[in-house]
Formats: sequence, structure tokens, C-alpha cells
Amino acid sequence: MTYRTIRFDVDEHIATITLNRPEVRNAFGDGMGDELSRAFQECDVNDDVRVVILTGTPPAFCAGADMSSGDDTFKPREATTFSSAGVSYPAWNVRKPVIAAVNGHAVGIGLTLTLHCDIRIFAREAKYGIVQVRRGMLGDAMSHWTLPRIVGFANAADILLTGRTFNGDDALRMGLCGEVLPHADVLSRAQEIARDIVVNVSPASAAASKAALWSTWQSTPDEMNTLETDLHLRLMELDDARESVRAYLEKRPPQWTSTPDSINER
Repeated sequence: MTYRTIRFDVDEHIATITLNRPEVRNAFGDGMGDELSRAFQECDVNDDVRVVILTGTPPAFCAGADMSSGDDTFKPREATTFSSAGVSYPAWNVRKPVIAAVNGHAVGIGLTLTLHCDIRIFAREAKYGIVQVRRGMLGDAMSHWTLPRIVGFANAADILLTGRTFNGDDALRMGLCGEVLPHADVLSRAQEIARDIVVNVSPASAAASKAALWSTWQSTPDEMNTLETDLHLRLMELDDARESVRAYLEKRPPQWTSTPDSINER
């Protein structure tokens, strides 16, 4: 597949999707949402991909909506075709861990799209904010669903209702990310985590755990127990469950043979 607004690379089972409109600080526009959706779908179905990293071409991660059209940026849209989701195939649909390596400013949809990812690493010096209420709009990409669940209601209300910006240390304090680092170290840290997952995590186990994790917000404890029990039974039938123990006892890296589809074939 060829892309105009993103770069897509796969190396040693790690797919790296790079928002690539540096002339406008990777502003979200010009079909980027469609291309990002296609890239996520490709990652989901490609068994060679075990981990995904989402990052941006420096100096920013994503400056938010492309406002090159001036006051037409938020002009009225056709209700039957418009969606505020930004992407039609969010990162949580990818059955592999998705790491947001936020190596620069992430504002508006540039930040809300990272909330679809499983792991977030932020640049300490960068500026973050869901600023849409200061543009006469409101947060997008299902941020009123993701954000309260990630940072709690009080922090979500602060971020969404004030539209203020904050730095990486503030984001870490609120629980918006797992780590903050100098911007030059963000991508390398994401790659380090990705390589560890590739070597040490079964693809079927990662897919099963991610499915359970993202369904937790709609599940009761009993429903989660039912889901976890079913997933345990499916994973127990795969050789990866035995290979992991063999590798541990033999003090060697495991040789995984499963794919995300393996848990659906049982």
C-alpha cells in the first residue's frame, strides 16, 4: 500500500506508522484519517506484525486539525456522512499492542487519537491539550468515552472543559501516559518496549489480553470472569502455552507459533 500523509514500515515484526506532514507539524487533514485507518487494518491482518508504534515526523507528533482553510475549518458538514471519530478503524481494533510514541506536541485530535492506543509515552517538553472548546467545538475521536476511563472524571473534565494545554509531566501526573522522556528518546523507548513484546509475548496471548482489557469498561465482574475463562481455555489449547514453559526452563527465548486468529480457531 502507498500512503501520502503517513509512512508505514515493518521491521522485525514491528510496524511503525509515522504521521508525515512535517510542513504543517503533521496536522490532521488531507486524508490522513483514511490512511491511518487503512494502516491500522493492515497491521491487524498482517501476521508478520506483532506490535505497532504510532509516532510523528519531528518536530511535532500532531498539531491537531489542519486549519489551512481558515474559518471554514469547522464549516457545517452533511449529517449523513460526517463522523467526529477521525478514524474509522481505531487502534483498539488492532489485535496487537499499539504504542503511541508521542515525540512532540499533540493537540486536539493529535492527542485524542493517542487515547485509542494501549501504551503512551510522551515527550516531557511537548505541549498537550484537547483544545476544541476554545475553537467553538468539543473533543473528538470518542474522547468523552476514553479520557474519563484513562484519567478519571475530574482530570477529564479539567482537560475537556477548559481546553488548556499542559506538559508531559502534567500528563504523567494525571495518568494520561505511562512514561515521559526527552523528545529525542521517546521513539527509541517505544522500540525497546516493542522488541521486548515481540520476543517474550505470545501473539495469541496479546490479542486475548487486549480483547479483555478493552471490554472491561462495558463488563461486570462476572462477565469478565466468563470472558477470561473462555480465553484461558482457548489459549491452553495452543502450543504457545507449552512452548513458553519449555523456553523458561531451558533459559532461551520462546519460539511463538500462534497468531491473533489462533484464539478464534478453537
